[in-house]
Amino acid sequence: MGSNVRICGIEPESIVDGKGLRYVIFTQGCRHQCPGCHNPQSHPLDGGKSADIYNLFEEICENPLLTGVTFSGGEPFYQAEPLSKLARMVHIMGLDITTYTGYLYEELVAMRDFHINVLLEQTDTLIDGPFVLAEKDLTLVFRGSRNQRIIDMNETRRSGKLMLEKQVS
Repeated sequence: MGSNVRICGIEPESIVDGKGLRYVIFTQGCRHQCPGCHNPQSHPLDGGKSADIYNLFEEICENPLLTGVTFSGGEPFYQAEPLSKLARMVHIMGLDITTYTGYLYEELVAMRDFHINVLLEQTDTLIDGPFVLAEKDLTLVFRGSRNQRIIDMNETRRSGKLMLEKQVS
């Protein structure tokens, strides 16, 4: 895949897609097809446009106020290879990575896919689980439905067991 990622869009400054001021990349392509999805335009695998991760990185570098980068969807793990490369560059800048996924963390690990594992390693906060319309809750922080979890990936790696974020309700 190299240095290109298929994207649906970008939000250069967001405060609703993770902690702090974030640069959000909405990836293109999602097979989850969750009823009531917030980004249904991101579902077609052949939609959106191609973007070079080095150009995206340059845009990220232009804003000294950013605290992190968020990969949302679509489904970011369909494009784990280029996103993990971008995540490495972002970490060198001292910014953190939040990744949204319609998969459960356990499902991603069970795939035993090299590139998925690398993106998980580069993710600081993972928001997992499909959007479930029956569990929709507009009062939740960074999530759309109650079944979705906010996982502290750094603590998960340190402890060897799944660790949810403590300060987010």
